[in-house]
Amino acid sequence: MNDTFVLRDSERGYDHFLSTGEASSYIGGHPEATLSRHSSFNFGPYQSGRAGFGRVRVFGDEVFRGAGCGYNIHPHHNFIICAFVLQGTLTHINTVGKIDQLKQGDYYAFSAGAGGKHCERNLENEDVNVIYLWILPDQLLLPPSYARHHFDAASQRNQIVPLVGRADGALRISQDLRVSRLASDQVQTIDYLPASPEHGVYVFVLEGEASCNGTRLGRRDSTGIWGEARITIETGAQDADLLIVESVR
Repeated sequence: MNDTFVLRDSERGYDHFLSTGEASSYIGGHPEATLSRHSSFNFGPYQSGRAGFGRVRVFGDEVFRGAGCGYNIHPHHNFIICAFVLQGTLTHINTVGKIDQLKQGDYYAFSAGAGGKHCERNLENEDVNVIYLWILPDQLLLPPSYARHHFDAASQRNQIVPLVGRADGALRISQDLRVSRLASDQVQTIDYLPASPEHGVYVFVLEGEASCNGTRLGRRDSTGIWGEARITIETGAQDADLLIVESVR
């Protein structure tokens, strides 16, 4: 069955939070701090958007505005939280024992497993823009873990680079899922081959434009594709930056 869909930038879910509003116990920061979230996917009582993609339950494009803005310490169980920093400096504290600062190109995978807490803040004046993924693990109640890495767009340009999942050089997680990135500055056609017919591919355009299986996608547009043995990605002469998520159903 082919479940292909296209999700345009304007069709994503949207939420806007004030640090002094109803969510102030969860959203911290200066009284003028705000947190905005555009959502491709969500679940349960969270923001609007599609109901997930394979084992992905949240795909959020979030901006922390104002010094101190971010999430107060809060718990997670049996979720893998991945964050990819696109702009600014994200300060991340978690109960695995890590206090971390992540800048543009940095990313982490925090597996909460049997129980973990974390806090994420913007401690600078520059806005912080982060892509968040919440992923269901393939085993429950695993010991919590945390790892981070860096994507270097200059040295890893014009190739699909695995960031998270079951691939060499990627942050390993307990799920049949892969997150990759493609930063391109040339005209090229790249074929992406899913691991099996049970694997779908979600392509999200961070910046620029690209074509995916003949569908033109602009900035923050995306497409989800199931049931295809080959995904053809075409980029032009202008810079393009894509995040690619492959997940089993």
